[in-house]
Amino acid sequence: MSGSIHVPARTVTCTPGRAARELGLRRREFDLAVHLGRIRTVPDEGGGGGRRVERVEIDRLRAQDGFPRTLRERVHVVGTAEGAALMEIPAGRFTRLARLGLLVPVRFYLNRYRAVVWLYLAEELRQFTAGTENAHLLKGRTLESFRGQLAAGVDLRARNWRGRQLGFLTRQCVDPWAHAGVVAAFLPPVDVADVVRDPYERAHLNRFRPAPPDHGAPGSPSAQCAEQLMTAQDPDEIGWLRSNLAHTVEQARAHSPAPRPAPRHTARTPQLTPPTAPRDHDSRPEARRPTRGLRAWLRRRNPRPAEV
Repeated sequence: MSGSIHVPARTVTCTPGRAARELGLRRREFDLAVHLGRIRTVPDEGGGGGRRVERVEIDRLRAQDGFPRTLRERVHVVGTAEGAALMEIPAGRFTRLARLGLLVPVRFYLNRYRAVVWLYLAEELRQFTAGTENAHLLKGRTLESFRGQLAAGVDLRARNWRGRQLGFLTRQCVDPWAHAGVVAAFLPPVDVADVVRDPYERAHLNRFRPAPPDHGAPGSPSAQCAEQLMTAQDPDEIGWLRSNLAHTVEQARAHSPAPRPAPRHTARTPQLTPPTAPRDHDSRPEARRPTRGLRAWLRRRNPRPAEV
């Protein structure tokens, strides 16, 4: 019998940047493709905490018909003007459909006036236009119920984007605490503290809390806007996220309790043991010293006279 041990070959992976170059994608296009599930990633086995792409996944994508054009088309995004032209409708109608939540954005950016510009998947807009059930939404007068919602100020673009982001991030979670951290990222801190009362659990939760999308340096107007868009605003949305957070934290507790500091052991001052009292209560030195030999015999022969 051979004494050799078979060691399975390690899966060959590469960094997201390397994978994006080999697939002919810009980094933002690559990230969006990952979020949409177009490109499969795996956890970094090296302990870096990030994600990597297996070589077999890159080979699979490169072998598809029409590569790289078809892959880039699947992650192509457009703004309001280009999206309206693609759907052959006025830009105003496009905006109304998006505000009503019928068109869901996948990304956003801030223009030079610090206004939010929403971006949509061109592939989804084509599918919406091709659907016969949507024909009445593309032409003719807007339904009265929709007009009432628009007049009341309904705008579901940010909320739908948050829902999409939540789905993106949740699919990458491999740990129950990471799932709970994703949910917490969309809630105001006061609501997170109200749902998760234990400070050690909140601290553990924050380790897995993803940051808002990268839009400028921390503290910049762009970064503040991204953080605001990532935080739930509507009461019903907040209520749903609170319930979801309570459920995911309960599952995380059952899986593995949050770490806590070890209990402190207070050093105790050693107590001195009092000296043992002599059995003979006579405190005279003569009584404590043993007598021996000739002196003891003479004392017994010549006792001292009693004092008067």
